[in-house]
Amino acid sequence: MKLDAIDLRILEAIQADGRITKLALAEKAGLSPTPCWMRLRKLERAGIVTGYHARVAVRRVAPVANVIMEVTLGNHRQADFERFERAIATIPEVVACWSVGGGVDYILKVVTADIDAYQRLVDALLERELGIDRYFTYIVTKTVKEETVLPLGSLLPQAT
Repeated sequence: MKLDAIDLRILEAIQADGRITKLALAEKAGLSPTPCWMRLRKLERAGIVTGYHARVAVRRVAPVANVIMEVTLGNHRQADFERFERAIATIPEVVACWSVGGGVDYILKVVTADIDAYQRLVDALLERELGIDRYFTYIVTKTVKEETVLPLGSLLPQAT
């Protein structure tokens, strides 16, 4: 789907405020409410807008351990990757998993109650025999920047 400048303004507005009113969204997009709402629905149907979420300041609720984990599998057949990915998709503490090129196969972002809970999760993964050959753990000591808003203006210059 080709996006134009109005679509980009709609996407930027709903990224900044997922609870924006129809009227406020229309104003930001430079449209009247009905055509603006129709465009938003079209973006949703096309799978460009995939959901609306609240950002939770979890550390205000409970202490947590944020962990980055690098994983290298022992074998590199398609079935090995699929088995690992299916298993990871079912683990709620794994909040992100990226298949990457380079020296490792995957990078995971894991959120647990504490380091002990993280180690229990790793032990359970190893017991499941998912083909993990090596893993490296990086404990996040301070979040410097963590954005959920994408820089659409620079990613989609043709729509501006």
